[in-house]
Amino acid sequence: MELHILDHRLRVTSIAKSGLAHFTHPLIKLIFLRHRTRCKFFSMTETPENYTVVLDEEGFKELEASSQLQVEGSVWLPLNVLSDATASLGLQAVGVTKIAESVIAPLARQHVSVFMLSTYQTDFILVREKDLPVVVGTLEEFKIFREVGGESILVRGHDITNGLHNNGKEAVPAALQPVLIPQNRFCVMSLDPDTLPSIATTLIDVLFYSGRSDIDGLQCRCPNTWWRCSSRPSVWRRSPKQDEATSPSADLDQIKFFSFSLIDGYVSLVMDTDAQRRFPADLLFTSSSGELWRMVRIGGQPLGFDECGIVAQISQPLADCDISAYYISTFSFDHALVPEEDIARVSDMLHKQRTDPSTG
Repeated sequence: MELHILDHRLRVTSIAKSGLAHFTHPLIKLIFLRHRTRCKFFSMTETPENYTVVLDEEGFKELEASSQLQVEGSVWLPLNVLSDATASLGLQAVGVTKIAESVIAPLARQHVSVFMLSTYQTDFILVREKDLPVVVGTLEEFKIFREVGGESILVRGHDITNGLHNNGKEAVPAALQPVLIPQNRFCVMSLDPDTLPSIATTLIDVLFYSGRSDIDGLQCRCPNTWWRCSSRPSVWRRSPKQDEATSPSADLDQIKFFSFSLIDGYVSLVMDTDAQRRFPADLLFTSSSGELWRMVRIGGQPLGFDECGIVAQISQPLADCDISAYYISTFSFDHALVPEEDIARVSDMLHKQRTDPSTG
C-alpha cells in the first residue's frame, strides 16, 4: 500500500452559528468562485453546534479574525492511502473501515491525534504537522510519498523521522465515548464542479438559511428516540462556551448535519434525505447501489483535539465486522456513517463494547 502526504497545509476552524453572516462573503467565494481564489482544499460541515471549516493556507487567508471564529492552533497535513486492493469489489467494506487496522489503530497506539474527513472520492487522515516524524516512523510498512509541486516524491523514513518513532507521550487508551444514533437517513453524493452554478441558490439556502425557524437546526420531537450508551452514566455536560440552545439532548431524533467539500477540484456532499429532495436529482450522483446511511455521533461533550484513539474505538470494531463506514470529524464531535441495513448490528456492537469491559 502507498501512503501519500498531500501538498496541503490545513487549518481547522469553527464558525459560530451566530457569526455566520460575518463570513458569508468569503465562504461563497471559496465555494462558488474557485477561479478567484488559490484555495485547493475546502470543507464546510454544519452541525447543531457550529460550522466546521477545514481549509488550506490560501483559503484561511480569506477568513478575517473574529470572536466568532475559533481556530485550532496546529497546522494539519492530509494523508491518503492508495492500494490496488481497495478497488471496488461490490461487497467490500469502504471508507474508514479500509484503513482502520493499517493506519488509524497504529497511530492511536502512538498517541497521535487524527482528524478524519471522508468524502465521496476518498478518505483524508489529517495529522498535525509536528507529528509527521512519528507518523512516518509508525507507518513504515507503507511506501510513503510526499507530494511537492504536483509531483510525488518517495520519502525515506530517516529523511523525516531522524530516528524518532514516538512522540514521547504515553499511549493511554481513550475513554469510551457516549454515542448517539439519530433517525435521519443520509446520502453521500457528488457532482460535476462545473454544475455548481446550477445548484447555487439551493446550496446557499441549505448552508446559510435553513433551520432558522427552529433552534439552530435542532428538532425536538419524541423523547427516548435516540440511543445512548456509555461505560458510565452518559450525561451531556455543557461546555462553558456552548449555548444552552445548541446543547445536544437525548430528546432529539433528528440532527442538523450537512457537509460540503471542494478538494482538488472534486465535490463531495453529505446530507440527509430531506435536504437531498431540495436538489435537482439529475445533477447529484451517488454509488450505483444508491444506498442510504445512518449516523453514529460520537462524544458526550466537545471532544477536543488532544484526546487520541477516538476514531480507532469506532472504526476498529466496524472493520472487525466488515461494516462500511464514512467518518467525518468536526470541531466539537465526530460522526460515523454506516449503511442503513447495518445500523441495528452497529448499535448492538457499540452497546456491548460499552457494557462489557472484555470487548473494549
